[in-house]
Amino acid sequence: MIKINSLKNDFFGGVTAAVVALPLALAFGVASGAGPTAGLYGAIVLGFFASLFGGVPTQISGPTGPMTVVTATAIVAFPNDFQSVISVIFLAGLIQISFGIIKIGKWVKYIPYPVISGFMSGIGIIIIILQINPFLGVESKGSIIETLVAVPKNFAIANIDSIILASITLVIMFFTPKKISKIIPSALIALVIVTLLAFYLNFEVPTIGQIPMGLPEITIPTKFDILQLNTIITLAITLALLGSIDTLLTSLVADSMTKTNHKPNKELIAQGIGNALCSFVGAIPGAGATMRTVINIKSGGESRLSGMIHSVTLLLIVLFFAPLASKIPLSVLAGVLIKVGFDILDYKFLKIMNRIPKVDLLIMLTVFFLTIFVDLIMAVGAGITFASIIAIYKVSKRTRMQTKNMSKKIKFDISIDNKETQILEIDGSLFFGTASILDRKIDKIRPQTKFVILDCLKVHFIDLSAIFIIEEEINKLKAKDIQTILILKHYQKRKLLKLDVNDIFKNTVIVSNIDSAVNTIQHNEYNENK
Repeated sequence: MIKINSLKNDFFGGVTAAVVALPLALAFGVASGAGPTAGLYGAIVLGFFASLFGGVPTQISGPTGPMTVVTATAIVAFPNDFQSVISVIFLAGLIQISFGIIKIGKWVKYIPYPVISGFMSGIGIIIIILQINPFLGVESKGSIIETLVAVPKNFAIANIDSIILASITLVIMFFTPKKISKIIPSALIALVIVTLLAFYLNFEVPTIGQIPMGLPEITIPTKFDILQLNTIITLAITLALLGSIDTLLTSLVADSMTKTNHKPNKELIAQGIGNALCSFVGAIPGAGATMRTVINIKSGGESRLSGMIHSVTLLLIVLFFAPLASKIPLSVLAGVLIKVGFDILDYKFLKIMNRIPKVDLLIMLTVFFLTIFVDLIMAVGAGITFASIIAIYKVSKRTRMQTKNMSKKIKFDISIDNKETQILEIDGSLFFGTASILDRKIDKIRPQTKFVILDCLKVHFIDLSAIFIIEEEINKLKAKDIQTILILKHYQKRKLLKLDVNDIFKNTVIVSNIDSAVNTIQHNEYNENK
């Protein structure tokens, strides 16, 4: 049963989030190239269904910076072919649903921080650069490089009225006192005040233009050029990955504020459903939005009802106040988005850039520049790959392999005068990154050696590459008439025997401790001397 107090909190949280979402949804819609209506309905449809089915009760979903940038890329990739764009959005939703079904949500937390930092700061810079032309009151370009190259020319033909309005918007966005912005969001203040100023002063500036009133037409995302399928799939995967990362990072913020634990896979399924449904109404996709979620929580939002109320509030605005929204200057939205771009920059990382390890800085900068100038998915992929290689190198350096002579005193106070036996003790992880070290150590075994004890009791992890290397080493030693004795934990032995297609391990002595290995050698020597 819903409590009255909880319902009141959800109502105020949802309405406040909608007020914040309104200018952002309009701005992201325009920035994407799909139009303000597409931004509004993206916030309405995704916001409603992500809350209805989601795993984060207080999360508010809608168009976000990263998703808008990729959507804009899709629109540029398919000029005059919005059917292909909505096919990208629909497929991205299905991919997100599949992410949730196969429970991929828990893996997002393993993305290294420098990768996330470089990506988010890169997105922030992209948003800022793409708003230069609307700020100046000239026609927008979808390309970062085109926009930057055309800056000198565009300043020469800039609309002074647009610059004035955008500048006033920025002043309001950056300098509105926190006491006021907590009650009325600075984006809404800028939207209303500067739009009224432009109207009463008869400024001739580009505006949003007509926003259709009423419900949108339903479009089935089935028609697209089969020759463009490769591009569609690539963009859809990019949208799905970025939407999932964006959402789950916001989910962690919501958890820290509400002292709860979200359900990542359920949230991914909900996001996928919402984004897939966005394609049916020609709306742009989105993700969990950090600022709107924080405002919802701070305004009292407690349950998924707050997100649904946020969507219903936006729908009522579209149905009854669309003519007023059509008068909003594009330069005002540019000012709002420039502030959003600055907010996305990772100041936490930027403040400590001169103190962090050079490797982390290099990863961050690589992702940052690839995000801006090349491709978002390549940026994240390159960053994760680079960070993984560094991590593998560090783990491999921690693995120790020490060769001991059996003539020396070894564990359990056993001392055997047998220089024909050598122990190779491994401490750490045996995987593809350290398997080659094992090969080099085996190659250094003395020719007169008769027994090699491979002591793996201190090995924490063995992967398939290492198992195959061990097989090769056993065969290599056997060819030299050297017998291998493996010391393994029970689960390691079980794993090796399970993968023992060629019966190499079945024909190898496998024991659980050094005593058993010594007894095996003594028994063999006794039999040879009989």
